[in-house]
Amino acid sequence: MTFVVGENCIKCKHTDCVEVCPVDCFYEGPNFLVIHPDECIDCALCEPECPVDAIFSEDELPEDQAAFLELNAELAEVWPNITEMKESLPDAADWDGVKGKLQYLER
Repeated sequence: MTFVVGENCIKCKHTDCVEVCPVDCFYEGPNFLVIHPDECIDCALCEPECPVDAIFSEDELPEDQAAFLELNAELAEVWPNITEMKESLPDAADWDGVKGKLQYLER
């Protein structure tokens, strides 16, 4: 099983989760993070670290976030690995909780 980064990370991209990952399975895009499903060891350390509640266990992924399971796997293959915490995006607080952010995902 894996953990999945969902829609609320788009345009926020907090990296608190990256700091606690023991296997460095996070990958970074311009305005979103993803988890590589083949590298995630299901340790659950990242989930409580996300300040915008954008990380879900695969078996607890909300139905409206189902597409993010495949999206995480796809983008983890092309984006660079991130292993250290960085500043979140400047307007992250404005985007927290906004619905329909998938259209703003930058690849």
